[in-house]
Amino acid sequence: MKKSLLLLLFIATFAHAQNAEKENINNTLDHWHKAAAEVKFEAYFNAMADDAIYIGTDATENWTKPEFKVWAKPFFDKGTTWNFKALERHIFFDKTGKIAWFDELLSTQMKICRGSGVLVKVGKEWKIQHYVLSMTVPNDEVDAVTKIKAPTEDALIAKLQKK
Repeated sequence: MKKSLLLLLFIATFAHAQNAEKENINNTLDHWHKAAAEVKFEAYFNAMADDAIYIGTDATENWTKPEFKVWAKPFFDKGTTWNFKALERHIFFDKTGKIAWFDELLSTQMKICRGSGVLVKVGKEWKIQHYVLSMTVPNDEVDAVTKIKAPTEDALIAKLQKK
């Protein structure tokens, strides 16, 4: 009986701790998106790990944090940043509880986008280690979208195949 109670107590404590960490991650991601919308350059980039990677919607957008800062700075300087709001988010943890990954649907100026990424726990803070932003395409519209992007991406495919 004591073993069962101890096991139940351990499971309840673990579930509570994981829910608290999910809340911390939700706050980190929500504040990160809000920092962009409010044109807060330092707050936005402080949410990312020093060696973070950001992958944007364009096939050429695969940046280290310093490269992404250079690309984004003119937008922040002009006050013409982006405004992403999470519509839903799913968060998962590794066995250590120090690495988490997530996916989210976002309301954006591009309509619905999907974000996904990895966070790492640095001290008591969660930092975005890797982020991928993708535009969603309704299945019924794939052919039309493919036709629109074909000239640009055919040229990029040819260039990448030569490497």
